[in-house]
Amino acid sequence: MKKPPRKVTLSAVRAQAAECRACPLWRPATQTVFGEGARRATLMLVGEQPGDAEDISGHPFVGPAGRLLDRALSAAGIDRRHVYLTNVVKHFKFEPRGKRRIHKKPRWTEIHACRPWIDAELQLVRPQVVVCLGATAAQALIGRDFKVTVRRGQPVVSSIAPIVMATVHPSSVLRERDAQERHAAFERFVLDLRAAVRLLEQ
Repeated sequence: MKKPPRKVTLSAVRAQAAECRACPLWRPATQTVFGEGARRATLMLVGEQPGDAEDISGHPFVGPAGRLLDRALSAAGIDRRHVYLTNVVKHFKFEPRGKRRIHKKPRWTEIHACRPWIDAELQLVRPQVVVCLGATAAQALIGRDFKVTVRRGQPVVSSIAPIVMATVHPSSVLRERDAQERHAAFERFVLDLRAAVRLLEQ
């Protein structure tokens, strides 16, 4: 497994992550999708993995879920330019279905293989608040028995940052069955982001 370079900068880690071969996910993926955002962001949002649009563009949270996240950040009074956005897995895991590439949940071994990169991002950015987006990110960073449905929006004790909490992934909002349910899920997601802001301001 490749390790982050001894002289650690975000650009150096990003360059090395681009050559990562620690698990098989690099083979079908277009490219590594590393984190982006403010170098000294006080708020870091961590998702599961890049999606189809992210894999093609090379940037995190630019697909449908990313656009919904932008709306939610704006509604919560958060400027995306001041946030660091990343994922615990840096390659898109998918299964072909016709011309489409359908998201597939990463295995624990794949999450573990990517761990040096998220650890390096945490060490370099040093956010005050980390918000895990979805169960995979929360279980990777907080603990494998963590349940977002039970503890979403609540601060938890963790060594990765002074304040850590979890909420749903924005893609889960998009998967709600009808407009009314999507609206309710979106509003609750915004409330969780506002809770993160309050914790940051304390």
